[in-house]
Amino acid sequence: MLSSDQEVAAVKSNRPSACTPRPVLSAVPTTTAATGWRALLHARPVLLLAFAFAVMADPVSSVAYAIEAALRALHGDLDLLLPTMGLVVALIALVIVNYHQLVARYPQGGGAAAAAGEAFGEAWAFVPIGALIVDFVLTIAISSAAGSSAIIAYAPAAAPWRIPIALGLTAFVAGLTWFGHLGRAVFALMTLVFIGVSVAVLTGGLSAPVRPTGTITHSAGHWAPLAVAVAFPVAMALATGVEAPSSAIAQLGQLDDAGRRRFGRITLWLTLLIVGGLTLGLTAEAVHFRIGIPAPDSTQIADLAHVAASGPLYAVFQLLTALLLLSAASSSFAAGPGLLKALSRHHRPDGADAGILPAVWGRTNKHHTPYWGALLFLAVSAVVITAAGGDDQRLVLFYAVSVFMAFLAGLIAMTRFSLREGKPVHALVNLVGAVAVGFVLVVNLSRGEPIASLVAAVVIAGVLYRLWVKAGRPRGIRDVAAEAEADH
Repeated sequence: MLSSDQEVAAVKSNRPSACTPRPVLSAVPTTTAATGWRALLHARPVLLLAFAFAVMADPVSSVAYAIEAALRALHGDLDLLLPTMGLVVALIALVIVNYHQLVARYPQGGGAAAAAGEAFGEAWAFVPIGALIVDFVLTIAISSAAGSSAIIAYAPAAAPWRIPIALGLTAFVAGLTWFGHLGRAVFALMTLVFIGVSVAVLTGGLSAPVRPTGTITHSAGHWAPLAVAVAFPVAMALATGVEAPSSAIAQLGQLDDAGRRRFGRITLWLTLLIVGGLTLGLTAEAVHFRIGIPAPDSTQIADLAHVAASGPLYAVFQLLTALLLLSAASSSFAAGPGLLKALSRHHRPDGADAGILPAVWGRTNKHHTPYWGALLFLAVSAVVITAAGGDDQRLVLFYAVSVFMAFLAGLIAMTRFSLREGKPVHALVNLVGAVAVGFVLVVNLSRGEPIASLVAAVVIAGVLYRLWVKAGRPRGIRDVAAEAEADH
């Protein structure tokens, strides 16, 4: 971790990135007015807002299903819901404290893959890489399924078409991705508008009458502390996307290391503030209004919004919920094929050969979209959605496994760095984080079916490792996550 003086020196030196990413914001024609707009768009505060709120689209959208997942795990015991979600937010804070250190160590991006590869050898980078690939598939599947649920909650007559709607949304997002990335500013604006409407729903709930709805119980089936301990790992789906800033900072090629480090850290803490605030606020309001497990043609957050908001505001909230979920899916549709492209055979800017996958996975159309990768993620996500019956609450059970594998790899690596560098306090924080993440993994895997996520990630990691060995163990594998993001 650099000191303040070292960071200032880094800013002055303006070190170039190891990758050569394109600017995040496109250039505009050089006229007096255009120059003024360009200066505004490239101003650090504007760039930070565009980066931060676009990156946090995934965890913010997870609010749509994570709270309900916790309530289902509690068997409808609303009295334990707020402590459960409080524990979820606390663990997210612990992960962010650790990733605050990780971003400092890897200001050019790379996240858990870079850390695991440096700490234990490049071969170990395949563990978080395999986990990320599974995470991208599940993000697409669960976001599309939750988008379908949001539509059905507003129009219950569409319930028989749940799977076709989810598949249609997935194909729609894939089609948009085909024509290039929609742009960080669009995702940022959508996230900001959703947050604003959510605050309006929370504010409207201050004067709304209590109208209990759904299934409510007064027994979670276990002693209360044990029930919370067993339930909160399911709701850790809320943590998906928390790791994104550690890799996404590679996109900020117009900044030096100190600038990317600062942007990454600010984004991490903004994510905690906004996601944590929204989660706890919506949870407290759901408990106050006695919003229980919803009917099959609704969602808990939709039932809450219906009670707390007027007709037009409720309709807007449902629309924005669906759109934000599709933004999260679109982000993974860009990141997943981008990672396959980075793993395909190609020449690096320094002239060295790199990659272990066939070059076909690196082929792009005129919009720079790796089209074979996009089609692969579309096909696999469609299979997952169909197998789950289009039920986002069933998919949630699988969700917090793959991303927590990546968390665990990164935190164990950071623990090793801290011990090796004689930083006992950092090592303790890293170790506590690793133990907490490991606990979430164990509890979720003990449910049985989520083992499929672990198996899929391990199989993918194993296949990639074999290809790496066959290719002569080329160096640079630990940097592919950063390379994939830099190419956005």
